[in-house]
Amino acid sequence: MTQAMLETAAQHPDRPAIVGEGESLTYRELIADSSRLFAVVGGLHRAQADPPAPAAETRGIPIAAISAESAFATARFVVGLAGFRAVSATIDPRWPLEHRVDVVLTTGIGLVVTDTDDLAPALAQRGWTGTVIGLDDFTRRIDGLRGAPTGPPLERPAVRDGDEAFLMLFSSGTTSNPKAFLKTRDQYRANAAVSTAHLEPFAGVATLAPGPVSYSLTLYAVVECMATGGSVHVADGFDALALAHRIDDEAITRVVVVPAVVRALTDAARRAPERFARLDLVVTGGANLPASIRAGLADVLPHVRLISYYGAAEIGFIGDSRDGDGTLISIYDGIGAQIREESGDLAPDGEIGTLWILAAACSAGYLAGTTDEVLVGPDGWASVHDQGRIVDGRLELVGRAGDIAITGGHKVALPEVERAFDDLVGLRDVCAVPLPDPALGTVVALVIEAGAGEGPAGSSAKAALTKDVLREHAQERLAPQYVPRRWFRVDALPRTVGGKIRRPATRDLVLEGKAERL
Repeated sequence: MTQAMLETAAQHPDRPAIVGEGESLTYRELIADSSRLFAVVGGLHRAQADPPAPAAETRGIPIAAISAESAFATARFVVGLAGFRAVSATIDPRWPLEHRVDVVLTTGIGLVVTDTDDLAPALAQRGWTGTVIGLDDFTRRIDGLRGAPTGPPLERPAVRDGDEAFLMLFSSGTTSNPKAFLKTRDQYRANAAVSTAHLEPFAGVATLAPGPVSYSLTLYAVVECMATGGSVHVADGFDALALAHRIDDEAITRVVVVPAVVRALTDAARRAPERFARLDLVVTGGANLPASIRAGLADVLPHVRLISYYGAAEIGFIGDSRDGDGTLISIYDGIGAQIREESGDLAPDGEIGTLWILAAACSAGYLAGTTDEVLVGPDGWASVHDQGRIVDGRLELVGRAGDIAITGGHKVALPEVERAFDDLVGLRDVCAVPLPDPALGTVVALVIEAGAGEGPAGSSAKAALTKDVLREHAQERLAPQYVPRRWFRVDALPRTVGGKIRRPATRDLVLEGKAERL
């Protein structure tokens, strides 16, 4: 990535590199800004009397994180540190405070740039010895080095060794201890090579990648554009009309979004198709693409191509679908894919099993301080426990293992949704289930068991636990994207002989109309 940034700055200095809402950096400005940014980060690290020890997997490289709503500030931070001896991380500011604190403590992050007020006191209370700095203060310090007449020359970004870690990501924000993993420069170079070959983030192409850069879909779009000399246009949110204006005004030809945003952009295009005249390619990932979304886009903007890719943040880009609903995936050249049974043996073609991948872009494993879960097996193959089968040489995705649901591009651990209701007085057992949704692919629903003092699910007795009460309780304990969107009640949840709640059977009750909707 750094090599491409330096070459583009030399050959096309005025080409936009990162473009936000009202602020931007050309490639020439980006290189100079990177030097100032790293100088500020390095100075803050050096000023610490007792710096936190970074995770051993970084080999002593300090970790700096940003937790901010601004997509531009987050992209600037990650890209700015990429050419130096530094590991950067993005922490979603919408995660519950407990999750954000745990991430910092378990990974050894030493510096956090944030626009929230709650993180610094919470970390201090836990005895953390690192530094929290406000985003505005951090930005002023960077700008203060602009044209500074005194002091030693600032270090310039440079191409670094391939086995050096430079990026930390997280597999989930739904647990009290999200799993963290590192990307080395070689791993990301391999990932960018796959992306360039199939997803077209070419030099000079203007890509719009809206949404929080803490999401791997958006973060990867930012980094892949920098790795090819492209321009990445970021946005804090997903307002379709605002994005339509930017597609027109900023001559966007490529968009990277989750499927739900494709639908919203299609609706916007029905009202003003002229704004999308230069758009050529939509790349979507993070969730299954319903066939209706592909058909809707083709109907309104027949000149726009749509690629639905499949990948995992830990592993990288794996394959894509260019027709249908996105469940039948063509695996990219150079990527190995196997379906294995629980025994570890290869599953026969057509049989459902766990997907294992062999890819040069795959991370070595999760950070030991965040989980003991294994990502890569002794044979070098990796799995995030996705389920699928091989059909006519292509991979058919059939879902996630057990208790994982994908909604709106986010991986949701259903037991964590359930545990958020453990302390709600008057509530008996609950079960979170994934339900089909035309916009998001899947939504999370919560099914509660009728409690003591309540009437049967179909009776006229009024339940104390209303949908509003349940939603408010969830919103206080879960990140917004993990709050259930639908709510049901049953007289009794299905259970095994041993008393364990049967999630598939609970879901069937809902789909068959046998649960009362709240």
